[in-house]
Amino acid sequence: MRFFLLQKFAIRSIMIVPRWEIPQSETEVMSMSTAVQGRYHAHLDAKKRLTLRGAKYEYYEVREYDNGVILLEPRELVLPDNISKRTLQMMDESIRNLDAGNVSAPIDISGV
Repeated sequence: MRFFLLQKFAIRSIMIVPRWEIPQSETEVMSMSTAVQGRYHAHLDAKKRLTLRGAKYEYYEVREYDNGVILLEPRELVLPDNISKRTLQMMDESIRNLDAGNVSAPIDISGV
């Protein structure tokens, strides 16, 4: 399953594209069959930051699980060249409608 997160910036939208699928449950995290490429101890500095040695990516999505597992998934920022100008205009219009309160009535999904 591929998905795209769009974030609005002053310049234009930037797409965040996942490098691989994120495990949906804790069991999937524990049962991932990938080879360990590095293993080391790390600690938080005075400003509560963690440093990754030899990080290959600048951006990561972080998932924290209730058992203490932290999953980092690399992200790459990609300019939205493949999104048409018309689609971007429609998205901008939708945001203006949302801000103005022009929205549909709530949908009842309790019967689904």
